[in-house]
Amino acid sequence: QRNQGKTGAESFAMFANTLPRLRKRGIPYVRVDHEAVFTVAESQALRGTLPGLHSKNLFVKDKKGRLFLVSARENARIDLKRLHETIGASGRLSFCSAEVLMDRLGVTPGSVTALAVINDREGAVTMVLDRNLATGEPVNFHPLINTATLRLALDDLLAFLRETGHDPMIVDLPVPVDGQND
Repeated sequence: QRNQGKTGAESFAMFANTLPRLRKRGIPYVRVDHEAVFTVAESQALRGTLPGLHSKNLFVKDKKGRLFLVSARENARIDLKRLHETIGASGRLSFCSAEVLMDRLGVTPGSVTALAVINDREGAVTMVLDRNLATGEPVNFHPLINTATLRLALDDLLAFLRETGHDPMIVDLPVPVDGQND
């Protein structure tokens, strides 16, 4: 069942349901509430209160319409022109619209997170994890809203992703050559 037409209130309800689901799976987390953050730059002001690795998340599609959720270390420089080669996509990637984001993952722009695959019950999204984020250190992700952050052990994140049917593809993301945008 897809998340067509979800409102902000319904998105918040999905967030509220995520925490009990983590607890039910026996996945411990540390939750920190904060002001809404929409970009990595805005979230960097929180670093003193949030130890562990931090992420940036890209929701993209290929030319055939296949969907990919890429979670990378926050400071990763990613060559978006070559990313499709690394993840096995068909042709260059483009960012998904806010409507597709809500429809498939149940989140709004600024709240994209690996944890949102819990809402992809059809298994339409391929989860891609940056090897530099999978170092064994605790990781931080939004819990479907951008006014909180959850810190999880990497093994717990991986278990969560696998339990939702999204065994992540762990890859070395392509880095742009000097002079290219990331």
